[in-house]
Amino acid sequence: MSMNRRHFIQSSLTAASGLLVYTCQPATIKGLAIKPTNLLNNLQQASGDTPIPHATWYAGNTVGDGLFYSIDKGLFAEYAFLTADILLDGVNMCAFLLTLQEGEDGPAFTLNFKLLNQCSARIRANLQWVNQNVWKANREGAWLKPVVGGDRIDLSQVDRMTLTIFRNGEQPVRFCLTSFTATKNESELLKKPILPRGKLIDELGQSTLHTWSAKSVDRAHVTSRLKAQDEESYPWPDQFSKWGGWMRKKFDASGFFRKEHDGTRWWLVDPDGYAFWSAGCDCVRVDTSANYKGLKSALTWVPENEPEFAAMFSGRGDASHINYLAGNFIKAFGAGEWHEIWSSIALSQLKKIGFNTVGNWSEWDIARAAGFPYVRPLSLRFEKTKRIYRDFPDVFAASYKEEAAKYAEQLQETKEDPAFIGYFLMNEPTWGFSSELPAAGMLYNTPDCETRKELGRFLARKYANDAAFASAWGMDVTLAHITSGTWTQRFTVPALQDLAAFSELMCEEFFKVLTDACRAVDPYHMNLGARYHKVPPSWALKGMRFFDVFSMNCYRERIPHEDVLDIARLLGLPTMIGEFHFGALDVGLPATGIGHVKNQAARGQAYRIYVEDAAADPNCVGTHWFTLYDQSALGRFDGENYNIGFLDVCNRPYEELLVAARATHDIIYDVAARTTAPYADAPEYFQKLF
Repeated sequence: MSMNRRHFIQSSLTAASGLLVYTCQPATIKGLAIKPTNLLNNLQQASGDTPIPHATWYAGNTVGDGLFYSIDKGLFAEYAFLTADILLDGVNMCAFLLTLQEGEDGPAFTLNFKLLNQCSARIRANLQWVNQNVWKANREGAWLKPVVGGDRIDLSQVDRMTLTIFRNGEQPVRFCLTSFTATKNESELLKKPILPRGKLIDELGQSTLHTWSAKSVDRAHVTSRLKAQDEESYPWPDQFSKWGGWMRKKFDASGFFRKEHDGTRWWLVDPDGYAFWSAGCDCVRVDTSANYKGLKSALTWVPENEPEFAAMFSGRGDASHINYLAGNFIKAFGAGEWHEIWSSIALSQLKKIGFNTVGNWSEWDIARAAGFPYVRPLSLRFEKTKRIYRDFPDVFAASYKEEAAKYAEQLQETKEDPAFIGYFLMNEPTWGFSSELPAAGMLYNTPDCETRKELGRFLARKYANDAAFASAWGMDVTLAHITSGTWTQRFTVPALQDLAAFSELMCEEFFKVLTDACRAVDPYHMNLGARYHKVPPSWALKGMRFFDVFSMNCYRERIPHEDVLDIARLLGLPTMIGEFHFGALDVGLPATGIGHVKNQAARGQAYRIYVEDAAADPNCVGTHWFTLYDQSALGRFDGENYNIGFLDVCNRPYEELLVAARATHDIIYDVAARTTAPYADAPEYFQKLF
């Protein structure tokens, strides 16, 4: 079939469905145009001029509304990238899902992404991502947080594609979209976005697209607030010890934070021996940085060449970031003093709220200086040890132990500090987000490594020879195929059972080596685990028994009590929640966060329900809210732009949330001791972002 003939058939199918058809794609993208075959569910084609040339308006209301593309089987195997231009109308976030599938019931690859409102974006999907060795791709302009998921697929078997609404916050969605274009080379970045409503961010860092009652009016208004906050000082609740522990319950003092089970429940114990339950807040830092690579024209104020405001700017990779919270403080206090004043205000606000822990991703050195209990993350980077599947290292390579020892040296600077609660080994390992086992992913993506050789030895101990091995797996395979080389076969159930058993050994080696290295440097502080994004599968758990506390990031309405109990039973460990939050759409941010409630008062209710319910669980020793500040409306490094803070970009507290959280923290120890019932007035919860 010739390419012209394929064009004709696809165009005819599209025309027959009643869709508006364009005969060319955007001039900057050269390749094969892929046009929709029909609309899915309740998506409607809308009329009107489009800001993007050669685009069509669509409108939908529900998850699953979208476009279906019929593809000649094997077509995508000839190409390397899929590209389309898109613009999201309105002022609220929408997440989309691009799916490539092998037949109606076959495996399906997914790419989840979001968009800035009122700003054109270019989707640039690398077809190599179907190999599942990437979890998150880079944000590009208004194309936000592309996340790989679903199944590994064979492009030669793909015969369909869909683009659907994945999450819309229960809001109507209107967007315009060009044809997709399949190309053999990477298409160019969108150089200058279209901004139908002009600038997106004002000089204070607030959204220009939204209006809300508490929006800061002008610079003078913000400066006045900051100066007033600088004069404030707040105490912890009366029952808190020097370290934020509970003065009515005492254990033996060790001089450092530790854990203890009193026969009824787990507690942390502060350095003076008082029972401690960790109510923390993550990202206690000047944390409203926005990635403005390719989006400078969307900003009202960009003082790049003014030395006084140098602290507003930073880089991450090849992307430029701007921080309007820093700019607001510099305007109020000057370039020399602003950060010290910010740190004083931030810790004062934490005490006002009643937090007793500076959580992960924070400027923990300001907590150390103030004697404010804190945790810290360790940076897991390897220079010599290769990654064999996503971020999983070659754990059986000799270099792994050497680099683990170097990694542990990070703890030297805090190992004597009594305010230091403990450390997280890592955050949400990306191999944990895959639908594949680490051992399986390794075979597909790494032709040669020491861990593959160890897998070969593992299987050789189980199977006498190649014939026994091939028979057990039900595959045309030899042990030599395991130890090195390109792997393309799909696994049978018996094969996956063996790979699960070896994945358990991989995880055990991974965590044991890191833990041993850290304890050799710092024997005094707690290993708080890996901040897994959920309760891990069974093959990952065994290696986690080396931790002192199991940490989990959990964005449900309440913590999963049965899972927390299972962790206690299986590992003998208490659980700490490393992240949770709830957001709303009533204060000028385009997205709520993962948890979604109606307004700021409901955020306060959701906080109380979550934390007090967690405190009443005898196996939970703390919850840490993510984050102190809202994210930028323009989006952080990866594009998240959520209402998840206790304060906004102008350092204005959300009073309903603050008052509710303080009420919880005032009684948190009574709830943990079961002398006070947990708060029970739950808000209405809406559709989650994920």
